[in-house]
Formats: sequence, C-alpha cells, structure tokens
Amino acid sequence: MRTVPISLAGAFLLLAACAAPADNPTAMRALHASAYASNGPDLVGLPDLIVDEKATANNWLVRVEDLPASFCSVEEGNIIPGTRKVIRFTVTTPNIGDADVFVGDPVAHMDPNGDGDTRDQDGLFEFASCHNHFHFQHYATYRLLGEDGTEWKAAKRGFCMLDTDPYNTGDGDGTWEYRSCGTTTRSGYQGISAGWADTYMFFLAGQFFVLDGGDRQPVVPPGSYIIEVHVNPPYAADRKGNCPFAKDAATGMCHQFAESNYANNIGRVRVQIPDHPGRDGYGPLKGDNTKITAESEQHKGH
Repeated sequence: MRTVPISLAGAFLLLAACAAPADNPTAMRALHASAYASNGPDLVGLPDLIVDEKATANNWLVRVEDLPASFCSVEEGNIIPGTRKVIRFTVTTPNIGDADVFVGDPVAHMDPNGDGDTRDQDGLFEFASCHNHFHFQHYATYRLLGEDGTEWKAAKRGFCMLDTDPYNTGDGDGTWEYRSCGTTTRSGYQGISAGWADTYMFFLAGQFFVLDGGDRQPVVPPGSYIIEVHVNPPYAADRKGNCPFAKDAATGMCHQFAESNYANNIGRVRVQIPDHPGRDGYGPLKGDNTKITAESEQHKGH
C-alpha cells in the first residue's frame, strides 16, 4: 500500500497533531477530522493531475479592461494600473488518479510543531497577504508561446487547492472533501479528491496575461499563440540529487507532490490575439460582461 507522497508533509501534520495538547486547535486542523472534511482523505494509491484543455479552449477572452491598483493581480504582478489589453483564460486541473492530492491545513505546513515560529515551515505554502489566505507554491506554470515556440509570457502560479468541480472518471464517488483555503485565524483544508477538479475561472487573480506592455514586458503583437499550462511542474534536484517532496524516477526532476504519471501534466490551447479586440472582446467569451472586482480577485469561485 502506498500513500500520496505529499504525505511527507502529511507526516508533519500527524506528528504535530499527536504532540499537541487536545485543546490545541492546530492539532485538530492537522487531521482529516477537520470540520471541512466529509469522508476523510483517500491516501491509498497516487493522484494523477492533468490539464483540461477543453476548459481553457472554451473559456478565453482578449479584451481591454481597467486594472486598478486595488487588484491583487496588479499588486502582486507589478502591473502598471490603468486601461490594459489582456487575455483572460480559465484553467481546470482534474485529478484522474486513484488517490487524493492531500494537503490538509496550510498552517500545519507553515508551523509544523505549532510553536508559532514559521522558520521550520516545509516550503509548500506561502501566505498571500492580498488574498488573505495561503497559496500552495508553484502549483502550476503558465506560458504564452508564439507559433515558433518563442516564450512571450511566463508566470508561476500558487493556488489554493480545493474541490470545485466533479470530474468523475469511474473512480470519483461524487463527494467532495477539500473546501477551505484557510487564513491565519481560520482552519484550512486543501487538496483535490480523486475524481474532482480544481478550477480557476478567468475572472480571478492571475488568470490573465497583459499584452500591451503594462506588465513592464514587451508588447505582444497580434497573431496566433499557444497558452501552455503545466500543473505540478518539475524543478531541479539539489547538488546531491535530492528532492524535498517527490522525485520523478524517469527524469530525476523534483515535484511538489508525487503522481502516478508526470507525463500528462501539460495542456496547450491555441488562441488568436487580434490587433483590436473591439468593445465586446475577442474569443469564445466574446460579449461576456462579468465584472472583475477586487473582491472577486480575492476568492475562488465555486
């Protein structure tokens, strides 16, 4: 029997729970007995995340919109506030494996022994002050590529991992487990159940690229491009070949959590960027009138 290798972090959670007094709220948060849990995590087997290309292909939009300084994406992305030409897109990452991506309470990762000192954090999370919740670091990378493979834009995305959409493939039982990002004062419970997907809608923070140079990068000219999303992307091992959480035996590369298949983690969607998108915008979401607000940028849609 194998458990999800993010159970390395899960071991920290369990140790913190066992060592803490019964009245310590961190101890209770560390276990799947959280108030947010339904059936408890499925740790038998391994998860397998993919990128739902259809979700992105059906949900992208090039338009001109106002990006005020109050938006988290403007603050965190070093974007010049004002009227900007952007391409927005939705990203869905289903778990088609036979076990959950189990994360649990971010606070237990930030402070494994519950002593209030975060210097012993395991490196999986960072606190997003603008969003007021914890982000799983380097959950995915986004790239905007030209037809010739030129990289025009690239960004690492840290997500709050939740069950947002059923994606049953024969293994999912229709029940969700992970429902709370958590804050410094409220317990979180993060992960993605087998047979479920985590979706970041196009109107949320970070779900766009600035095309007109307002991100202090070169202007993207009109033409055909590819949006590439890489979930659980690889990174290099240390000088001794060690990885802090999970290692792909086939490539020797590290990942934030282990999967049964790392080869299916990339999704690519072709998009067209016009010179002038018009008042209604350009793309499958042309005419969409969803109002982007500072509040909607701070919370995940369900």
